[in-house]
Amino acid sequence: MFDVFGSVKGLLKLDQVTVDNNIFRLHYKATVVILIAFSLLVTARQYIGDPIDCIVEGVPSNVMDTYCWIHSTFTLPDRLNGEVGVDVPHPGIGPHTDKDEKKYHKYYQWVCFVLFFQALMFYIPRYLWKTWEAGKMKMLVLNLNCPIVAEDTKSCRKKLLIDYFIANLRGHNFYFARFVICEVLNFINVILQIYLVDLFLGNEFSRYGTAVLSFTEEDPERRVDPMAKVFPKVTKCTFHKYGASGTVQRFDGLCVLPLNIVNEKIYVFMWFWFIIVAVLTGLALIYRALIVMSPKARQFLLKNQARLSKQADINLINNKCLPGDWFVLMQLGKNMEPLIYMELIGELSERLQGKTSV
Repeated sequence: MFDVFGSVKGLLKLDQVTVDNNIFRLHYKATVVILIAFSLLVTARQYIGDPIDCIVEGVPSNVMDTYCWIHSTFTLPDRLNGEVGVDVPHPGIGPHTDKDEKKYHKYYQWVCFVLFFQALMFYIPRYLWKTWEAGKMKMLVLNLNCPIVAEDTKSCRKKLLIDYFIANLRGHNFYFARFVICEVLNFINVILQIYLVDLFLGNEFSRYGTAVLSFTEEDPERRVDPMAKVFPKVTKCTFHKYGASGTVQRFDGLCVLPLNIVNEKIYVFMWFWFIIVAVLTGLALIYRALIVMSPKARQFLLKNQARLSKQADINLINNKCLPGDWFVLMQLGKNMEPLIYMELIGELSERLQGKTSV
């Protein structure tokens, strides 16, 4: 098991240079790691363990297991209600005829693949941003934080950084716009994932979490477990074969799906996780809109980032910069030591005032 999950550790490594924010990392780090871990867990249970066991007389158990796994199993929605053990033997199980409504469960073969595909989808905005960012921030802060680099080298690097910033002043909006596009893609993706999982589970996922929460408040003797409805542990399967005289014989089998014990827990967690990530990402977009529209908000956040710098220097820089320039300065602050960042802000302020030659 440790070997299976060992490959996920690489995704948890922290980047040497920060080019995004914590909400962004919720998507491409936390969510991707969670989904890949779930996919590996289901794969281990599905292809290494025993995902289905079917009981029927007259058909070899291994044949019945394979047949029902490939052709899906079903439950009876009308048999979900009632006291288990008295009215029905198992939720969704009981005698039936061809006229009874049947709900087929075909998703379980695809759960591991869907989870992995979702992980890829959550990584796409990160991939786009890394491609568009192209290592710019890493090049800008190169050697400035390294303790073994000579002070003369650091001073030279800092001067080059200031020269770059002055030369490209008011020219970083396109860089910033690409980051905002990726933030929007994160939000669109998590909403799309909720919708796609809902389709995958037969329109049950959208209300799955709330149904699980309300389940504990219902009458214990008559309540219907929503997890048993979406992920039944006991299902039915009908096997057909030709008899000795050529007549088609029907064998009504009972199947146990231990894999659904894992699946139901995974999707309960995913429901709450997706809702939390969607809400936080939506709030982050509101915050981003406020930043773009409000110079005062940018000034406040820049002051919070450059706590050691003079207020006059921050005010001057904020008045001269567009949102894209402000964004680059904030990113620099995340990747530089506070004292070096203070010196950068001070010297940049002097250059913007024209006190030193360009």
